[in-house]
Order: sequence, then C-alpha cells, then structure tokens
Amino acid sequence: MATLLVIDDDETLRDLVAAYGEALGWSVVVGTDAQTGLDQFYAHHPDVVVLDLMLPDASGWTVLDAIRQAGDAYVVLLTARDAEADRIAGLTRGADDYVVKPFSPGELLARCQALLRRPRGHKQPSEPSTSIASNGLAIDVDTHEAWLDGQRLELSALEFQLLHTLLRRPGRVFTRDQLADLVWGAADAAAGRVVDVHIGRLRRKLGDVAEKPRFIETVRGVGYRLRARSGPA
Repeated sequence: MATLLVIDDDETLRDLVAAYGEALGWSVVVGTDAQTGLDQFYAHHPDVVVLDLMLPDASGWTVLDAIRQAGDAYVVLLTARDAEADRIAGLTRGADDYVVKPFSPGELLARCQALLRRPRGHKQPSEPSTSIASNGLAIDVDTHEAWLDGQRLELSALEFQLLHTLLRRPGRVFTRDQLADLVWGAADAAAGRVVDVHIGRLRRKLGDVAEKPRFIETVRGVGYRLRARSGPA
C-alpha cells in the first residue's frame, strides 16, 4: 500500500483529499503546517507528498527543499497562483507535478497514482546491468551513485535521472520535450525552461563548459546529447 502525505493548512481540503485517497487504497497521513508536515514525512517515509506552497509557519519551498535533501518521494505542489514562473520554479527545485487551486480531488489522486508508475533512479527492465559508463562518467542505477573520473558526484534525484537518460544513449540527440517526458513524465509549455535549468546545473557539477563541452553538447534548435567521445567541440 502506497503512502500519501498531504501538507496543507486547509482542513476541508485535507479531509477531502484524504477521503479520496483512502477510497483508492492509499494510506494517508496529513500535516497542518510545515513543521508537522516534515515530522510526518520523516516518520512515515511517504511515496507521494501533496504540498501546499502557502503554509502558516514557513514557505512550502522550504519544505520542498527539505524533502529533496532527504529522499526521492514524489512531490505534487498545490498553489492558488497560476503563473508559469511558479511552475518553473517548482519543477526546477525538484517537484514532480503542479496543481492549481481549485482542483478536482479525483484528478489530483490520478496524478499521484501516475507518479508511482514513473521510474526514478531504478533499473529499467531492459537493462541487464546496473552500471553504465562513458568517457570517465559512470553511474550505478541500483545504488543511485555517479562518478566523474573516479570522484563521486553529488547529484539530485532529477539530475541523476537526466544524466542516466543521456548516458544510456551517447551521441543521440534528445529534444527538450523528450527529456521532460523521460525524466519528469510529461512535457508542457514550461518543459523547455525546466530542462535548460537542470542541464545547466548538471553541467556545473560535471565541470562542463557549454561552448566547449566535454560531455553535454547543445544541438541548437533541437536539444541536447551526451558526446560519444570526450574532447573539445
């Protein structure tokens, strides 16, 4: 049974989402603010977190950052603001989906269930080996670890998944929408910007320079690819 954590100070909303979730077979726990929400997160290790950005004691962004530092739970953000900038900010900080209030509880739970079908840092059925390496880069999909020239890299879950996607097919060009779909499970109007932000972060951790990349090459007007061989562009 999957566990759902709902962090929101709106009691009516919490009760409604909890009722829908339990009817669908989820184990549901709730938090009324940032502190109780994080307490519940650490106590129950939920599979999915529904997180309101507007909490009485702290920003939902603070909670999201703490969740991302602690593990790979899927996070769906709730907000009353329908600005693209907020959506981009949420996805680039590690959220997996974004729902604007008011919303249908049925749709919200359907999104949560869809997230559970999305792989995150786990071995794909078609992959006989848990290790992939190319040009000094290496990852282990089972242990969710990555190395560059023998030195361990500190990657977020989304950065690891992005690197994994590129490393599986060196030389193949992925469009931004393809990367968004493979890593986040969906592509929309904000996908290109979200992918660009994460590519930028990944490049910095790889010590890569966009103009003369050792690893991640920009294919102008198309997307990105992992260079099949290291060296100057």
